[in-house]
Amino acid sequence: MGVLVFSPIAHAFSTNEFIAGPLFSDFKLTLDSGYRQEAVGPLFYTQEVDSQTQIGLPPFFCWTRTRDVDWSETDFLYPLLTYRRFGSEGGLQIMQFFSRGGGENQVEARSKRFTIFPIYFQSRSAETNLNYTALVPFYGNLRNRLFHDRIHFVMFPIYAHTVKKDIVTDNYVYPIVHTRHGDALTGWQVWPFVGAEHKGLTFKTNTLDEVEPIGGYDKSFVLFPFFLKSRTGLSTTNLQTNLTVIPFFNSSHSATRDMTCYGWPLGYNVIHDPEKRYDERDFIWPLWVFAHGSKQETRIFPFYSHAKNENLESDFYLWPIYKFNRLLSPPLDRTRTRIALFLYSDIHQKNTETGDVMRRADLWPLYTYRHDIDGTERLQILALLEPLFPNNRVIPREYSPIWSLWRAEKNHKTGADSQSLLWNLYRREHTHDRKTVSLLFGLIQREKTPTGATWRLFYLPRFQNLIAKGRFNR
Repeated sequence: MGVLVFSPIAHAFSTNEFIAGPLFSDFKLTLDSGYRQEAVGPLFYTQEVDSQTQIGLPPFFCWTRTRDVDWSETDFLYPLLTYRRFGSEGGLQIMQFFSRGGGENQVEARSKRFTIFPIYFQSRSAETNLNYTALVPFYGNLRNRLFHDRIHFVMFPIYAHTVKKDIVTDNYVYPIVHTRHGDALTGWQVWPFVGAEHKGLTFKTNTLDEVEPIGGYDKSFVLFPFFLKSRTGLSTTNLQTNLTVIPFFNSSHSATRDMTCYGWPLGYNVIHDPEKRYDERDFIWPLWVFAHGSKQETRIFPFYSHAKNENLESDFYLWPIYKFNRLLSPPLDRTRTRIALFLYSDIHQKNTETGDVMRRADLWPLYTYRHDIDGTERLQILALLEPLFPNNRVIPREYSPIWSLWRAEKNHKTGADSQSLLWNLYRREHTHDRKTVSLLFGLIQREKTPTGATWRLFYLPRFQNLIAKGRFNR
């Protein structure tokens, strides 16, 4: 026997939750231990999960802070403007073109960086040798930027001096003329007419403090890219020679692999690889490929392809209509099926030792579904960007709330599940000892517990009198 009760408030019956549909909702999270508040449909939310706090006004603003590690990030109209801070380190960035940052390096030297890419670069540090300023193309010095240790330029591209590890390069009218030198290295070029570079045998110490040899090389070109010649692995047991004469011939020979191409790059290829134990014949690669041995492949692009080796499998039919990939490297077994590239994608990943499964399925733009190894599930109806950027962690928190018409979540460990339609216009929650349903901005609510069922309707005080008279007891 249940009890029918009417109440003027919308608080959930046995918890501190408050459900008033898209106007305002305060509820416990299903997949994590924490609470979330939502207001004005998808336009505002706050969330508290363990030590992390998040405030969002999709798609305009989102602020996230993780107290345990003193980390925070702020986004304005992502990816237009982003700010990241970790401890004393911080950085502001506008569409990759403008950035400003600061913090302390490993020796606790305070530094501030300012960039308007690719025009102006600046850094100021307590260690003056880390300071730099660059105004492109007139004059500048850079440190640890643009994939180089040091860069100095005057009226770029007239002159540029770069250092990357032990290699020093002087460029004149970049990229036409340069000279290079380093550890056992000398080289020069007048591109695209002629160039040559030689590197002798060198050594490095690996992570086990063992000294390893690094083979040298000889490389040269004439009228790049029509004539290229090189020898790599000098002074080692794996000498490899390469010769390219476009469009007639290309060859690569070593103790472990031989490749010859007639009519490169669009010609006939013959590959013999005794180390990997396979032979291959290609014509107008990658359109027609035929291989046998440890690697088996038949490809007639775009109609059909089947390729397989010990760990990998790849197939397609009428590419890009259907595509299948598999990686089997115990304990990992991962498959992905795609139709029309990103129109439909289904990823299935299993741990063959524990039996744990992860699955993600996307049908653009209708839905995205994910089942994680920890036993949590989430389904979202309408997914305009999620299938296109499956690994982007910002889109689900700053854009998904806008168009997620239906959300369903389930936590297999706790037994909790929830569903929400139109930003909590309808919301249902279920745990091991409680089930609640809210309709029409919380005007109709029902809770069921082991002791019975309870109803609340409308928020009108006059129903309290009916309760007192016993009208609605049953």
